Amino acid sequence: MEYRALGRSGLMVSVLTMGTMTFGGKGGFAAVGATDVPEARRQVDQCLDAGVNLIDTADVYSDGESERIVGEVIKGRRDDVLVATKVRMPMGPGPNDAGLSRQHVIAGCEASLRRLGTDHIDLYQLHEWDGVTPLQETFEALDLLVRAGKVRYVGLSNYAGWQLMKAVGTAILHGLPRPVSQQIYYSLQARDAEYELIPAAVDQHLGVLVWSPLAGGLMSGKYRRGHQPPAGSRHLSDWDEPPVYDQEKLYDTVEVLVEIGAGHGVSAAQVALAYILGRPAVTSLVIGARTSEQLADNLAAADLVLSDEERRRLDDVSAVNLLYPYWHQAKTARDRLSPADLTLLGPHL
Repeated sequence: MEYRALGRSGLMVSVLTMGTMTFGGKGGFAAVGATDVPEARRQVDQCLDAGVNLIDTADVYSDGESERIVGEVIKGRRDDVLVATKVRMPMGPGPNDAGLSRQHVIAGCEASLRRLGTDHIDLYQLHEWDGVTPLQETFEALDLLVRAGKVRYVGLSNYAGWQLMKAVGTAILHGLPRPVSQQIYYSLQARDAEYELIPAAVDQHLGVLVWSPLAGGLMSGKYRRGHQPPAGSRHLSDWDEPPVYDQEKLYDTVEVLVEIGAGHGVSAAQVALAYILGRPAVTSLVIGARTSEQLADNLAAADLVLSDEERRRLDDVSAVNLLYPYWHQAKTARDRLSPADLTLLGPHL
């Protein structure tokens, strides 16, 4: 297992992170999975044996049940693993049970600590943008938690480019805990993150944790043009996270994944994971699975090396169009582009 520094921090994390959205199966999360404690323990054992050292969860997953299960299965080996969780989403019916106010951030952290059965959270992530609460208030609350030893590092998730930069700038301006990472959606199905979020990560030395690198299973190879997906699978029209806007491009991408996978004797899913793992600024992929077999297949992606030609084929079939102002910059600013700029514009020059 390879380990990479999380952004500009000294924290080393495995290139694969164990995702636990499948733990619990309460409420709407039952559609994602319903992993119980015995199976969760088997999967955590599997990940730790493979060298994974980061487990990612969130307070909102199954209304806290995911955190409770994580706490149960890491009991007695807390020092062997890093734990990341999140705050922002609604956790009750009250007006202050959601958002990133000082009230909710601190109360959310205390509740997560209780469910996890630990005295600290290694990476505490703001799960989603809050356009109502002043950023200084949020980061002052995070500062209190860091100074109290309850949080060690701070991260962001699902922020737009300008929101990300405003958050980082606020932290720097006021001497508050600077985010070390962002957790974002990024896959061969939709490379939208390459417009702003990946360049910002390169420029600001932020680590990138990728959620749903298989696009909720779309990149697994199960969904192919002219093939009937397995019984019980969703139709492409049912996808809203991530939404599918171009089915033909999706099918074209999957065909290349399947072909490259066949050449290596591995699954299309492993190829998709290996591709994202090799993209600029990416630190770790958050992988989850309903079964130990799926998890084993995903874990094997850490050892897969794609050739430059294979990467080029995947680049071409899944390429993003240059939006304004990027197409204009590619024409008129090419003489003064930074490494961050080149993550998007480089292939177009």
